[in-house]
Amino acid sequence: MEYRRFYQSGARYFFTVVTENRKPILIDHIERLRAAFRLCLSRYPFEIEAIAVLPDHLHTLWKLPDDDADFSIRWMVIKRKFSSGLPSGVVSVSKAKKREKGIWQRRFWEHYIRDEEDWRRYVDYIHFNPVKHGYVSEPQDWPYSSYHQAIRKGWYATDGSQKQDSKT
Repeated sequence: MEYRRFYQSGARYFFTVVTENRKPILIDHIERLRAAFRLCLSRYPFEIEAIAVLPDHLHTLWKLPDDDADFSIRWMVIKRKFSSGLPSGVVSVSKAKKREKGIWQRRFWEHYIRDEEDWRRYVDYIHFNPVKHGYVSEPQDWPYSSYHQAIRKGWYATDGSQKQDSKT
């Protein structure tokens, strides 16, 4: 099956990235994941507008630079850096040929953000995802998200309600 992705310089994208077989390893290795993001940001800058890391997947919304549309290389760097040094999972022949370790699902899901309403919907989805999965009862209680940064940016009121015209 051929996957076609829409690449647009300077665009915003929502991503979902999942571990292989939904293995709950991300929180246990959160510093490794943060280091992978830092490395990627140093090589291929972009802005993380929202993120939530759960045990077996993460959601994030990025703003790419005006002169760069290649989000795929960024995910390659993040996945490789995170996986480096971790023991391999069960690896199929096709994954072994591509030097994959069986840590991540091979692909990721992306969505091009079309407008302010679309942006708001995905920012909310990201921040309320830990609640949806039953990890916490309020988004501010999940320590592995950008929710508190969003409050500081004025995207939510301090009581967690949405503010109008919040994207900057």
